[in-house]
Amino acid sequence: MPKVTANGITIDYEVTGDGPPLALIAGLGYPKWMWHKMLPGLAKHFQVITFDNRGVGESDKPAGPYTAHLLAADTVGLLDALGIEKAHVMGHSMGGFIAQALVLDSPGRVDRLILSATNFGGPRHIPVTPEAMAVLTDTTSPPMERLRNGILISCAPGFGDAHPEIVEEWLAWRATHPLHLAGYQAQMSIGLGLMAESAAFEHKLPAVQHETLILFGADDKVVPPGNADLLAAHIPHSTVLILPDAGHFFPFDATDAAVNAIVDFLLGC
Repeated sequence: MPKVTANGITIDYEVTGDGPPLALIAGLGYPKWMWHKMLPGLAKHFQVITFDNRGVGESDKPAGPYTAHLLAADTVGLLDALGIEKAHVMGHSMGGFIAQALVLDSPGRVDRLILSATNFGGPRHIPVTPEAMAVLTDTTSPPMERLRNGILISCAPGFGDAHPEIVEEWLAWRATHPLHLAGYQAQMSIGLGLMAESAAFEHKLPAVQHETLILFGADDKVVPPGNADLLAAHIPHSTVLILPDAGHFFPFDATDAAVNAIVDFLLGC
């Protein structure tokens, strides 16, 4: 994959398709592979820019901690290197933190905004459910069992039974692409750094004047969908769409529905 130097680091990226530019910002611990199931459908309509955030994949992994604003600057630097003045921006989960920082720090670089399975930080967001927290913080089970359980709790109920081949593909991918622990921990500091009310985006979001889609899975236990309405209450030109039968990882468990929602929003009048 091609690489560029931006914001003082090397970023691994891929550009696929033709049309209006669409930058996709991945979640915690995931490189651009996170988007591989959605990419074919989106690339029919857009010039899709996927990339590895600092700390994961083939991009540089400098010592942390990282902030949402730092990774937003990375994204702007990538757009600069690609000669893209303005792009639609979609951020998922941790990527949604980065997308919020980007639209607040560099509003002229964003066309339409999609906040996906994320929250605004601070003390008033709806936290991870106890059920998901128990799975995601398990340190006693064997590593692959922990990973499998983490996938299943992050997807819609029954997804693992209905699509065991996707779960096995996911497990096989992670087995050959293990987490870079220091990079993962540096990325975790992004969310932790937004927990204080003064650092949260909640009271800053009214400044966002962009058309915004807030996209969630109805069965998201990691970032509960009640966060969608909380975000919408602060973003003036926002629309909430809750995907049925979808979890936190709806790029995997509700791929077609997510692609259709994105295309309709970005190409709609």
